[in-house]
Amino acid sequence: MRTPTKLGTCVMRACLLALSLVWSAADGTATEGDIAIVVSPDNPVGNLTLPELRKIYLGERQYWKAETPIVPLMRSTGAREREVLLRVVFQMSPEQYTHYWVGKVMRAEAANPPAAVFSFGMMHEGVRGNPGAIGYVNFNDLRPGVKVLRIDGLLPGAPGYALR
Repeated sequence: MRTPTKLGTCVMRACLLALSLVWSAADGTATEGDIAIVVSPDNPVGNLTLPELRKIYLGERQYWKAETPIVPLMRSTGAREREVLLRVVFQMSPEQYTHYWVGKVMRAEAANPPAAVFSFGMMHEGVRGNPGAIGYVNFNDLRPGVKVLRIDGLLPGAPGYALR
């Protein structure tokens, strides 16, 4: 038979365990909302800075170091990953980004904006199947066959990682 002291201790331990589970669920993992920048495993690049990533997606940088054309892939409108890139990397609204590319194409500075893909599966396949492609997915949706780039020296999940 349990005494009131032992029962109280068990209840207190159970409450502390439940509370710690609630806190960890509310806090989430460090990588839960992180966006991973991905390329083909054959791509020699392992790190980009945020300004370099911005230049790639704004069409200002068009080749990797090995003279391989860069093929930027962009998630379609409404994807959370796209919203994070627009906010953190471009510091633009979706409308500003669209206007930027309309102007760039109209001035014949680019033939097309980055190709839009509609799912993280399409993003994986597009990157995996093209050595020059670059894309992004939620870190929790990563699949084998792509390489995650460091951004400013950090991988998703690291403290200070910018793409959240």
